[in-house]
Amino acid sequence: MTAPVLNVSGVSKRFGGLQALSDVALRIERGQVHGLIGPNGAGKTTFFNVITGLYTPDSGCFELAGKPYSTAAVHRVAKAGIARTFQNIRLFSDMTALENVMVGRHVRTRSGLLGAIFRTPGFRAEERAIAERAQALLDYVGIGTYADHKARTLSYGDQRRLEIARALATDPQLIALDEPAAGMNATEKVQLRALIDQIRRDGRTVLLIEHDVKLVMGLCDRVTVLDHGKPIAEGTPSEVQTNPLVIEAYLGHGAAAQVPA
Repeated sequence: MTAPVLNVSGVSKRFGGLQALSDVALRIERGQVHGLIGPNGAGKTTFFNVITGLYTPDSGCFELAGKPYSTAAVHRVAKAGIARTFQNIRLFSDMTALENVMVGRHVRTRSGLLGAIFRTPGFRAEERAIAERAQALLDYVGIGTYADHKARTLSYGDQRRLEIARALATDPQLIALDEPAAGMNATEKVQLRALIDQIRRDGRTVLLIEHDVKLVMGLCDRVTVLDHGKPIAEGTPSEVQTNPLVIEAYLGHGAAAQVPA
């Protein structure tokens, strides 16, 4: 039986007197888009940041493709095989789109510091390969014609696409997208959905944290719902939308309606 791409359990995190996460578990199967949703303050971002190495958990077991991985640092998580984007775009604004993606690809380089300093033939060949791969990824996300443009000159939606291209450049086993639709207009959201769907069809696995519940329900294979730092539901979108605990968390006690679809 194939191990899930991500399998975490017993995750807890406290900030002073606030218990942000309590015994949270998440299992994501290969080739799926898995959504993580919940009301404001549910602990989604904290959990996301723990998984990707930005926060250190108080407890938890973390496995990627059946092997334990360390959440001690972001670069270790990236090297293990998890790439992420951020809710607030974090690009190198004065570097070109191509250079931004090349930075992401450097997590897989082999030449080392001496090769870079002395610009050995091996280093130069690797840099050419990295540039070619970066251009291919820009083409893949639909912004290949902007390769030589400074990141800050791109439209908001194209900057989001650039972040995804940079994440894909690390050859991740799991790509974790943090609110990728935030600030997008309706047209950009349609394009984003198509891109994420293409990433899934090409065999990648995606973790999606998103406030746009309609986008999540229309795109994800499975959805996990957090409330007050605890998981309250997990299942297909249709199962989650009709779960009484989820309805109550979103709409209040006694609400007789579904989670927004």
